[in-house]
Amino acid sequence: MKAIETMETTVITPSRRTLLALAGAGAVTAALGPAGHAAAANPAPLTDPFFSYDRPARYGVVREDVKVPLRDGSHLAAQLYRPADADGKPATGRFPGIVYEFTAYAANLEGFGDAAGYFVRRGYNALVCQARGSGASPGTVDPFSPQEQRDNYDAIEWLARHPGCTADIGQMGVSYGGHTSLLVAVNRPPHLKAIIPTNALHDWYENTIYRGGIYSPRIRDWQWSTAPATLQTYAAHPLYDDFWRGRSVMTRWDRLTVPTLEINGWYDRYRDGMVKNFLARPEHVWLVSGPWDHGDPATQYAGIGPGAYLAWWDRWLGGDRHAPLPAARITSYEIPGPGAGTGWHQFDQWPPHDGHSLTLALRRDGSLATAHGSTGDAAFEVNTGTGAPSDGQQLLFSTAELKRDVVLAGDATLSVRVAFSASDGNIAAVLYDVSPDGTRTRITAGWLKASHRHGHTELAPVTPGTHYDLSVHIWPTHYRIAAGHRLALRVSSDDYPEIDSDVPAGRVTVAVGARGSTLRLTVRNP
Repeated sequence: MKAIETMETTVITPSRRTLLALAGAGAVTAALGPAGHAAAANPAPLTDPFFSYDRPARYGVVREDVKVPLRDGSHLAAQLYRPADADGKPATGRFPGIVYEFTAYAANLEGFGDAAGYFVRRGYNALVCQARGSGASPGTVDPFSPQEQRDNYDAIEWLARHPGCTADIGQMGVSYGGHTSLLVAVNRPPHLKAIIPTNALHDWYENTIYRGGIYSPRIRDWQWSTAPATLQTYAAHPLYDDFWRGRSVMTRWDRLTVPTLEINGWYDRYRDGMVKNFLARPEHVWLVSGPWDHGDPATQYAGIGPGAYLAWWDRWLGGDRHAPLPAARITSYEIPGPGAGTGWHQFDQWPPHDGHSLTLALRRDGSLATAHGSTGDAAFEVNTGTGAPSDGQQLLFSTAELKRDVVLAGDATLSVRVAFSASDGNIAAVLYDVSPDGTRTRITAGWLKASHRHGHTELAPVTPGTHYDLSVHIWPTHYRIAAGHRLALRVSSDDYPEIDSDVPAGRVTVAVGARGSTLRLTVRNP
């Protein structure tokens, strides 16, 4: 889970199929309003007091290497960091506890301990746990498994019983530790009061392993290095079954009832899951989504430091009702940043209240427009390799140059009417921001295997030559496309390394124009 989604930037040149300002394409710009450019020269900063919260350190830090006993007789290796007096000994009294990381990344233990020291110096115990099978913890790593969740539950309750700890426990973590935080929360250990997951998930199957039912090779290197046994076990479960349900937050959303501060990145490869968690449990989740890749936001552009997390813990663990919460449920940075994006915004809901749907037709001339145009078909060949699709292996559609900025604020859906010459097929839909010089920047994407069009629990047969209506979920974003740029859509069978090219060779025919395929966007007023 350390791999990040990089911003893809390429230069495209027009061809007969990809000419972007053809007849009718201007309808979208008319629908989006008068000319004008709303982007700010200096992106808006965060002024919410939650993000500038801090208070002085009062203690030193003392470390203890401990063994956390587990219900099955095994144990976890862990480091317990406690507030220390000037003599270096544990401070008297009892302090709230934070499971700072519950993770399989044993190589990062010292760094986790150093970072946890910020909270320890301000009166918190912090426990860094090595998941079963990692570091000095015996066993085999089985990421996010029911066994690992039980171990995490036991670690929280052990910390709550520690004589130097109060019964108020929180958990936080980045990536692996973010997902374990969410999973243990839906298991409801009695003393868990709040969590802060960063770069986490809603469902291990959908968000990471089988995107749209298609295996994601991005995770393969991580599997080799962290949990090699999963190369066999995951392949043995290509459909969504109890194996995956037991590793899912989504299947237990109703049990996510502790206050949850989700730290998300609009460039992160898990952003879809973080947004879905909020949408499922808006009464319990606050979402902060910045211009960040995978990893600690503090080290990235427009990053936030630990003060906001301290405010969260002081509120829910320390009992300080004067410690601030975020001023709104959604704190989102409009990307790109730096760039056209206008910086930080706060909303009470997602998509924002002024967001609305805009539906564009995929047209015979290669344009995207509100008017469907005449009925027709377009086709591409399946790419069975790992290289970028050639001209014959993709379809490109685009708006004309925008007369005003357009802000995408939410997810999108490609509703595509399609026929395959083979017994199955993949659809990858990628959205791009195309600048006046032809440079295109990847915004977001979505994927779907045709045999998974009715869900992932069982296969839906595909008859060659038969048309099917597929709904491809395109992951959310908060992105400003500047006036003079164009929005482009690429439709193909592959999107390496996001998905494998795992379907038979053949030809894919897409219905366009009237009664054909459409792209639904969520946009807000710029």
